[in-house]
Amino acid sequence: MTTLDLSRAELALIVLYLNKAEARDKICRAIQYGSKFLSGGQPGTAQTVDKNTSLARKVFRLFKFVNDFHGLISPVPKGTPLPLVLLGKSKNALVSTFLFLDQIVWLGRSGIYKNKERVELLGRISLFCWLGSSVCTTAVEISELGRLSSSMKKMEKELKDDEKHHDELYRAKLQKSKDRTLALIKSSMDFVVAIGLLQLAPKTITPRVTGALGFTTSLISCYQLLPSRPKFKTP
Repeated sequence: MTTLDLSRAELALIVLYLNKAEARDKICRAIQYGSKFLSGGQPGTAQTVDKNTSLARKVFRLFKFVNDFHGLISPVPKGTPLPLVLLGKSKNALVSTFLFLDQIVWLGRSGIYKNKERVELLGRISLFCWLGSSVCTTAVEISELGRLSSSMKKMEKELKDDEKHHDELYRAKLQKSKDRTLALIKSSMDFVVAIGLLQLAPKTITPRVTGALGFTTSLISCYQLLPSRPKFKTP
């Protein structure tokens, strides 16, 4: 395969990535929280970029609450423990509520809905929903990692050291464990970001800390959305 073919393939992956509304939203999120980190909560260009990008991102999320509402009413895989089912459904309900209320906040900040006090109240309620969903996600990831670890230990007893890294099922579980570990780190950091946005601990979680963590979780989200690279056969 020529260098030109490889370049075309790489460019096609970039186009595929940028065609995702979710990917564009996370890139804007990185800009938003990066600006929050730079501004440190102080007036200026960086804070203006933070506020404008935050408002622009809400357009990407219009009617996105339907996704988690669909997850809420969808059946769960057989064999899933009841506590995990409840945590998962709670997360879906909280994220769906957050995204629905966020649309009303967008209407208020765009000047369409005039009741500013109610908009601010709904904005805080929506952030508390996001905070709760981060707690649920963290608990789910910890539980799923525990289940994966137990399953992998059983496989390790059955497989020899040189066999396990060639076993497709074991390698799939190992990759899933890495993905869930990254998701756990992201949800734990998002929990702190939500506390920062709600100003529940303003002396500890400052706008700069919120911005740094939010920027980091945005980069993680961008990474998680990357399309898989095609495997090319060498001549």
